[in-house]
Amino acid sequence: MTVTPVRVLIVGGYGVFGGRLARLLADLQSLTLVIAGRSQSKALAFVDELNGAATFEAARFDRDGDAAAGIAQLRPDIIIDASGPFQDYGHDRGRDPYVIVKAALDAGVNYLDFADGSAFVDGIAQFDSAAKAAGIFIVSGVSSFPVLTAAVVRELANGLEHVDHITGGIAPSPYAGVGENVIRAVAGYAGKPVALMRSGAPATGYGLTETRRLTIAPPGLLPLKSKLFSLVDVPDLRVLPPLWPGLSSIWMGAGPVPEILHRGLIVLATAVRFKLLPSLSRFSPLFLWATNTLRWGEHRGGMIVRVEGRKPGGQHTVRTWHLIAEGDDGPLIPAMALEAVVRKSAGGMPPAPGARSAAKELTLADYAPAFAGGKFTRVFVKRMPPAVRSHSTKESLGVHGVACHRKSVRCMTSPRKERLRAVPMSNAARRCCRAFSAGSLDFLRRRVMFRSKSASPLRMAWRLGGAHLALDRFQVCNRRARAAQPI
Repeated sequence: MTVTPVRVLIVGGYGVFGGRLARLLADLQSLTLVIAGRSQSKALAFVDELNGAATFEAARFDRDGDAAAGIAQLRPDIIIDASGPFQDYGHDRGRDPYVIVKAALDAGVNYLDFADGSAFVDGIAQFDSAAKAAGIFIVSGVSSFPVLTAAVVRELANGLEHVDHITGGIAPSPYAGVGENVIRAVAGYAGKPVALMRSGAPATGYGLTETRRLTIAPPGLLPLKSKLFSLVDVPDLRVLPPLWPGLSSIWMGAGPVPEILHRGLIVLATAVRFKLLPSLSRFSPLFLWATNTLRWGEHRGGMIVRVEGRKPGGQHTVRTWHLIAEGDDGPLIPAMALEAVVRKSAGGMPPAPGARSAAKELTLADYAPAFAGGKFTRVFVKRMPPAVRSHSTKESLGVHGVACHRKSVRCMTSPRKERLRAVPMSNAARRCCRAFSAGSLDFLRRRVMFRSKSASPLRMAWRLGGAHLALDRFQVCNRRARAAQPI
């Protein structure tokens, strides 16, 4: 593969997302990474911390200043806007939200961004004709939403005649580290109208006020605790429906923890919805402090995408994709899409000229090298709806192309509860795993107590202790199964 020298200007390069992207690209010798922002001293300090084969430079670049002059001076091949918040562009100071896009277009420089604002990404198509005439690409929203979600939905929808519903959610670790611009973006749309699709028609939701409880539970592995997800304003809500005509509904959410702080944010967002508060933007500094200070829980994050649709025979099916990221690997996921696009560009395979969202730019195969470098678990689960599942049959399940079977257990009425892949364990352990996969040990405790209403306190304690021992047994069997057949 031919490697082309590429000069990349990262606006906001020493910020949270820009800094992570720079670290992911630091090993590529053909790159010159220009770390830029409003403070040249911060850019210099960040460049001093970087190590790798790439060439690093620091520069001052103010998006609210003369962007065209800055681009002309730095002469990049690709400019990446990692600053944000994109929901505020053009609203907080009355400026043109696409000032950097237009400056890049005038200079004939390729453009990418981390944009997570649905309106911003949806409006990028207005530059399509001009970008094609200039022979450059302008691609917006190169992040987990919508690139990774779109790639997963395409994989899940393979073989389906019609896609009815798409649901997705991301659950960051409480220790992920959230930047100021992310907090400002969330506070800006909390309680405000969010355009989405319901019942096959355009509808309006309200940011953070609509909730769903989802469980990220890769079969056979220790799941994340069941999390509360709130509606977020992401590009998927606008760019995915045209890709699957006839889509009935789409919903995307985020499940931050600790949940008590999340619920407090929901209450404030509801106050904004009913005009009791004008906006939560003024509370952004407080939210930033709380998010990065008041945090506890396991250092794991994850993502889930669920697709409901019909096979060619009209049979209804539900398919889900689960991802769990351990430790510090999770915060890198939003930057992996941009990393993949830049690496492909340096390898002589840049995006096609034109201006568009990034929903079609990458496939799951493009993510594979990035996922291989960290502690990530990705699993597809294909299951039938509860109404057609049998108590005694076995269902075939494809996990990374490996055919395996699982013993059916009693059907659960809630579609939110996933069942685990069969591993050698007792029926008691299987019941425990099913309860634990629902994400709540409290659910397990209530199950034991419900069956022990007439039993003595000693017998209740014995049963609850036995359930926890069954959970330990499950974890041992799970490790053996993973060693024998890695997922």
